[in-house]
Amino acid sequence: MAGDNRHCSVLDPLSDHGRDRGRHLLCRLGPGPRLDRSMTTLILGTGLSGVAAGRLAQRLGQEVVFYDERVDASIPADLESFPVSVGQWSSELLEGVDLVVTSPGFRPESPPLMAAATHDVSVVTEAGFALDNLDTPYIAVTGTNGKSTVTELANDMLVESGIDAVAAGNIGAPLSDLVGTSHDVLVVELSSFQLHWMRPNPLAAALLNVAPDHLDWHGSFAAYSEAKSRVYSFMDREGVVAFNADDTVVVELVADSRAIKVPCSGIRLPDQGNGVRDGELVINDVGYFSPLTDASFRLDIVVAGTVAVAAGATREGIARAIESFTPADHRRRLVATIDGVSWVNDSKATNPHAAMAAASAFESVLLLAGGRNKGLDLAPIGTVASLRGLYAFGESGPEIAAGATVPATVHRTMSEAIHAAAGDARAGDVVLLSPGCTSFDEFTSYADRGRVFSEIVMTMKGDEAP
Repeated sequence: MAGDNRHCSVLDPLSDHGRDRGRHLLCRLGPGPRLDRSMTTLILGTGLSGVAAGRLAQRLGQEVVFYDERVDASIPADLESFPVSVGQWSSELLEGVDLVVTSPGFRPESPPLMAAATHDVSVVTEAGFALDNLDTPYIAVTGTNGKSTVTELANDMLVESGIDAVAAGNIGAPLSDLVGTSHDVLVVELSSFQLHWMRPNPLAAALLNVAPDHLDWHGSFAAYSEAKSRVYSFMDREGVVAFNADDTVVVELVADSRAIKVPCSGIRLPDQGNGVRDGELVINDVGYFSPLTDASFRLDIVVAGTVAVAAGATREGIARAIESFTPADHRRRLVATIDGVSWVNDSKATNPHAAMAAASAFESVLLLAGGRNKGLDLAPIGTVASLRGLYAFGESGPEIAAGATVPATVHRTMSEAIHAAAGDARAGDVVLLSPGCTSFDEFTSYADRGRVFSEIVMTMKGDEAP
């Protein structure tokens, strides 16, 4: 790569010597500005992240006040010395407060956050609160889809390289629990809710894709995109941002980044970037083999490798992590093959972009889609070229079916849709559960939905004629 301005210590740690130089960078970047430890902090929500933030504030010697809309909210015994207000919001709770730590349950236009803006009180999320007090360098990962996979895979690459790394943030342990620990590096998954209130400065960032999602919370696609772009917007010039070179929205967003930009692809090798060449995954001029042919998973591997290299991962560690990598549960997982029909669980697809990407990865697809909409345009779900049929279910079933360009039927429940698809499937088809919606009209979570799908499929397999 003659003339490649990425050849600095952050991008060459693919040998033991390079790894040392990568570690030197980790130390040099250091933490962000510290918060005043004598402040009073109001924490919105008493869930997992709120409790973690409360414990961090307690360790910092701050005064803490909790607020939760739920009248039955409570906090653990070790925090019971701090007052908890529940029920209807009162702006009197902001008296003497220096900082508000919020949670995704509170939208920007909610009364507590509107009051904080009126009183000029700073607002952060639990993740932002932790990062402002963190001594450990970190990688930040976001995107509409695939961020958990990249976070876990980058972490595995670092661990396999002998680096003490931990996955955290929107996945794994709350960041507040890791403040003061002695890990070499953290790999942090950040959601748009968290990024909305943050100014992160990671040593490396990943932006995988940006498509309409959570518009009921952000209010517009522009606001959602701006939140996602914050993963790299405050980075130093020495930082690395790995981005999806095949996502036009991402390319446009990243164009003005000050960081070192590394374009990544799961289908080609971008100029001055990382991707696929002659069937091989190429990360910083080093080739790696993966049996996975799905372009989305190949992109995940390439992006994970790019940010892991920035934190000191070795080629041997990256290779071992790629070799052992398997897709996460409920993400395009083959459940069973029955009479030549493949049944695939992609329940984690909770937006149209994810459902359409999954359907495009196969040929001759009978798509199961539906659930509860998040204020998104669902019509495109039924227009993917690979679809042979669409089985729409749940609250959003009629809306999805109305936009379909293939034969579509509407079903009250997912189970009814599954059995209808089973009756139409023929050898060579893929029956794909990729709902494009949340699960909360019928299930407790996408995992619960995927579990029920798998159980029904396995029951059908058990009934298969010998």
